[in-house]
Amino acid sequence: MGESRRFSIHLALGGGAVADVLLWKKWRRSVIFLVGSTALWFLFEIAGYNLLSFISNVLLLLVAILFFWAKSASLLNRPLPPLPNLEVSEETVIKAADEMRVWVNYALSIAHDIAIGGNLRLFGQVAIGLWVISYIGSFFNFLTLLYIGVLLSLSLPVLYDKYQNPIDEKLNVAYNIAQVQYRKIDDKILRKIPLLSNKEKKTK
Repeated sequence: MGESRRFSIHLALGGGAVADVLLWKKWRRSVIFLVGSTALWFLFEIAGYNLLSFISNVLLLLVAILFFWAKSASLLNRPLPPLPNLEVSEETVIKAADEMRVWVNYALSIAHDIAIGGNLRLFGQVAIGLWVISYIGSFFNFLTLLYIGVLLSLSLPVLYDKYQNPIDEKLNVAYNIAQVQYRKIDDKILRKIPLLSNKEKKTK
């Protein structure tokens, strides 16, 4: 009975190559992604390597390898480097622009509700969220936060996929407790703003 309520985490993550990596279905790619992220974090955070210098050196090495490969291939009558067609298709650009437009419009709608609509609850949620991000960011720099995000993305989805039902039960209990506490705090704040609370009562 509990199994019937399960849903596909793979589909929730998009059902593509990214979902395969995050759920360790393509474990070699997942290992490469983890090792590569760890190596980059170590280079920039621990070893103090400069990002611009790193990109320049990698591109220089790549260009040099391709140049000498092409020259040696013409001299020794061997095949040229197997490079793909290096161009971005119009379909890819349109798809990326559509995804970006959705997120930008969502952010603008939130800003409109706060600035024009005077949505106090939404303002409180956004303010608390930004404060939490700022508080966490005071302990870590951006690169470390990004690396922590990579580690969480490679661990939380696969754990949730494996233990979905017990995790859902715990989350439902925690959500109900948080809702009760949120309503109490929200009511206390609204009581301190009588004009706003009266308007809300009239609209209701």
